[in-house]
Amino acid sequence: MMRRAGAALALALWAGSAGAQAVNDYPTNARADYVFVCMATNGQTRDMLEKCSCAIDQIATILPYDDYVQAETVLRMRQVAGERTAMFRQGQQVNDMVATYRRAEAEAEILCF
Repeated sequence: MMRRAGAALALALWAGSAGAQAVNDYPTNARADYVFVCMATNGQTRDMLEKCSCAIDQIATILPYDDYVQAETVLRMRQVAGERTAMFRQGQQVNDMVATYRRAEAEAEILCF
């Protein structure tokens, strides 16, 4: 009986850590970059540090890191002028990518700000 309880506990801990791993797949430097930009935009206060940290944590629960990186890349490329970056401004796939990112940001804003 003890072996089963121990095995069940180990399985539950493993499943919990796998779920946490999936949510926590954003590298620390990516989270810190988001918080720095957020604070530069909204104010350099302790309260804003909490809100911005909350926001990136919420985004991470909604959007896998690879999708976050792709959306951020598209948004950055949309700021660059020229023909070479035109593909980042049009097309259903890039528009859907940005829309998903914007929805994640909006949900984070509602929950954290």
